[in-house]
Amino acid sequence: MDLLPFSTAHATTVATWPLSAAEVAMWCGRGDFPMAAETVAAWQQDTDVTARLLVEDERPVAYGELWFDAEEDEVELARIIVAPEARGRGLGRVLVRGLLGEARGSGHSDVFMRVHPDNDRALRCYRGAGFVPVDPELTQAWNAVQPVDYVWLRHQ
Repeated sequence: MDLLPFSTAHATTVATWPLSAAEVAMWCGRGDFPMAAETVAAWQQDTDVTARLLVEDERPVAYGELWFDAEEDEVELARIIVAPEARGRGLGRVLVRGLLGEARGSGHSDVFMRVHPDNDRALRCYRGAGFVPVDPELTQAWNAVQPVDYVWLRHQ
């Protein structure tokens, strides 16, 4: 299994992975379904975003992003999704560990994630990868400008 730089050539594949509007909302906070490949490709335009693709036997099986914030000296892991046919095999955790390695290697002091509160499977995965909830006061402050009350996690 390899963690490779994401190519927009795979945007169409990744855009098909959420199977419902609810999955799109939990994955990236958007309301449109089906997801447009152009949206996934456009995410790559932000210079603070680094996207990765987990590949197994030359087949993409998971996608995730690192959002670098030099001003706050932190990295946020974001938009993590596993291909429907590959779910339930621990690949989300493999992807998260690979992204964590890159985040830690960047020299930033903190690594965070925000997770939709209804995404129980993701929460179990991220807690299993060493993430813990941030202080309730910090969660409340960060959620003040968010569309939903996310569960905010910090890597230990």
